Amino acid sequence: MVDEGQRESGFCCAGCSYVYRLVHDSGLDAYYRIKDQVTAPVDPSVFQPQDYDWLAELQRDAEAQAREQGGSDAAAAAPLPAPASAATPSATLGIQGISCAGCVWLIEKCFEQLPGARRINVNAQLGHMELSWQAGEFSLPEFARRLQSFNYLVGPHDAEGAEPESRALVRRIGLCTAFVMNTMLFTLPSYFGMEQSFAYARLFGTLALAFGTLSMLAGGGYFIQRAWAGLRHGLLHIDLPISLGILGAYLGSLYGWAVGEERYVYFDFVSTFIVLMLVGRWAQVCAVERNRRRLLALQPRPQHIAVFQPDGSTRPLAPEKLQPGQSLELRSGQVLPVEARLEAPARAEFSLASINGEAAPRAYAAGQLIPAGALNLSRSPARLRATQAWAQSLLAELTARQNESAAPQRNPLLERIVQGYLIGILAVAALAALGWGLGTGDLLKTGAIVTAILVVSCPCAIGLAFPLAEEIASVALRRRGVYVRSSRLWSILHKVRKLIFDKTGTLTLETPTLQNPEALAALSPESRQALYSLVRDNPHPVSQSLLEALLAGGPPPEPLAGEVVEEIGQGVRLGPWSLGRSEPQGDGRAAPTSAQPADHKKKGATVLACDGQPVARFELADTIRSDARAELRHLRALGYEAHILSGDARTKVEKIAAELGLPREQGHGQMSPQDKADWLRQHTRADALMLGDGLNDSLAFDAALARGTPVIHRGVLAQKSDFYYLGRGIGGIRALFEINAIRRRAERVILVFSVTYNLLAVGFAAAGFINPLIAAILMPVNSLLTLALVSLAMKGALASASHAHTRA
Repeated sequence: MVDEGQRESGFCCAGCSYVYRLVHDSGLDAYYRIKDQVTAPVDPSVFQPQDYDWLAELQRDAEAQAREQGGSDAAAAAPLPAPASAATPSATLGIQGISCAGCVWLIEKCFEQLPGARRINVNAQLGHMELSWQAGEFSLPEFARRLQSFNYLVGPHDAEGAEPESRALVRRIGLCTAFVMNTMLFTLPSYFGMEQSFAYARLFGTLALAFGTLSMLAGGGYFIQRAWAGLRHGLLHIDLPISLGILGAYLGSLYGWAVGEERYVYFDFVSTFIVLMLVGRWAQVCAVERNRRRLLALQPRPQHIAVFQPDGSTRPLAPEKLQPGQSLELRSGQVLPVEARLEAPARAEFSLASINGEAAPRAYAAGQLIPAGALNLSRSPARLRATQAWAQSLLAELTARQNESAAPQRNPLLERIVQGYLIGILAVAALAALGWGLGTGDLLKTGAIVTAILVVSCPCAIGLAFPLAEEIASVALRRRGVYVRSSRLWSILHKVRKLIFDKTGTLTLETPTLQNPEALAALSPESRQALYSLVRDNPHPVSQSLLEALLAGGPPPEPLAGEVVEEIGQGVRLGPWSLGRSEPQGDGRAAPTSAQPADHKKKGATVLACDGQPVARFELADTIRSDARAELRHLRALGYEAHILSGDARTKVEKIAAELGLPREQGHGQMSPQDKADWLRQHTRADALMLGDGLNDSLAFDAALARGTPVIHRGVLAQKSDFYYLGRGIGGIRALFEINAIRRRAERVILVFSVTYNLLAVGFAAAGFINPLIAAILMPVNSLLTLALVSLAMKGALASASHAHTRA
């Protein structure tokens, strides 16, 4: 659903408008000629201050190491010390948001525009970049902030990360392709009439055997190993029928070569079939990896916390090493890892949205306990004294579960298909062996028929069509802003009957929305400059909302000189300028407000003033996502039952439920993280899709059948979700179900085609009308027909669905 503001601007949100203008203003508009057709919506993180102190520390260490290395190298060569210019430090960093070659080009250009930049290598497949710079000239934090403004987040590099499966498959495909070409090279002479009496006929056959065996080991071994691992755990893996087909074809060819019956030798077709199956699996794996690599590889962990030493200095300490009684310094925008008591300043503001779903910030006075997971919204650091160790922290419990690998999900449909396929084919092969063996007594003929049955019975629907259907569905979802992270989603999505929403950040926007943008448009250049100075680098949701609206309307002005002073519960000041939630007093300060949680709908306007005189009033309100009501109506029409589980007050949650057209009893408020998980276990039967955005949803994610999140910049739930969706609406959820329904219909068509083919082909083979050579030819031909059919079925249905969605 597109609202009026989106129609006028041509952009889905202020973030997209801001980044589009920034790309052109930076002279990087060639990006739009390079990028993919699908462009993901900009994440709100482009406006939110990030802590890059860890990058500054990493840069200091890298430069010190480079100086030491440069000094030792120079000392080995000459007695004179190495010049400072000889130091060339380097680092490897993770990066989030890469989706195409255009992203790589844009990141490289941003790097080259900075002073001191030397070399950069962006690896889109692994989601990291290697860069080197000139010591003393380049700034890693500045580079990270610049990338953030273009919708890319920088994080630590996972040096121990496993190699992507797709890369290993590419190597297998490359090897097997080379093997199949060599196999065909030595097989072709027999197709053109080479007699067995020819001097090199046996040599050619032996070489075909050698390359076919290499193909079997390099490519077939991939499927056989996975099938065997499944059997060891009592599972019928989808690779089992593929493995049996490959083994049957190979063993039949091997037997034909051993006894000198060239008409039963078809190593070239066996190798071709292996390549086709590997390509199908590669497409399936790439669909998931492409979406995963948009995210930082490392699991999110709380940042190092500055701990005060006896001499008054601070030392960064990992959250795992925190102990009760330690004095901590929590910087602006940083998350508190353990429960602690506020010592200074006298008052400070924190956001509890990620741990209890409470949208409004809360002011704390010195001496009060602040829960783990609270976000410091004050512009200045807060000093706190820890009251617990990391092991006892709620944050530790919620984040630790993200490192647990989910139990593998079984796909009952595929298991039934595999089981039926195996039983049917093996039964037919056994009966054919018994019938032909007893009836003719010709063991060679009987062996040929059994081999033909095993070869011609192609498991292409499982090995090729299903992965291709998932890949096409994933591409269609990306066009709607939905990214599938886990292939398990396709096997469980049809079971979902209940949709469980968190409220804050999921059904509502993360920050309050400016209700009167005309007030912002009417500001004079000086007023815009003052407002920008007051709200930039401020994590408070009101400041973030005003900053987003300000930057969407034009390039940022130059900030005013001077220090921004914050008075908790009142607002911020810079010289004669002030910004607060109520009318200012005569001295230019905002009138005091309650220390209780602020509700922006009830507290009135946020006022920009100069010398105590109001300049502009900004009306802000927590806003339901623009399409939420319509989308929930569509989802209910499709048979899904929706509930809201929130840590916010019951009255607020019930009110939002009513605004969304849900019965009030389906809005559940004042729920702790454990309450959410318990509710899911008590009221759902492995049929719930949980949609959330904060730490307070982590336990509910563990209890749900499937899980999705609209927030990826925090990294809290993105690594744990089966899918994530971008943009300012929730339309991606309906798209997920609609496209999955199309995928399942296409797979049923393929199953009917596959069953029909196998009945006819196996029947003719069992009757003796198909020999192993013809069976080997039919096998890849059927694979190509299956691919064409699934592609036509999926793309035609998706085109119709897209047209219908556009009209809606």
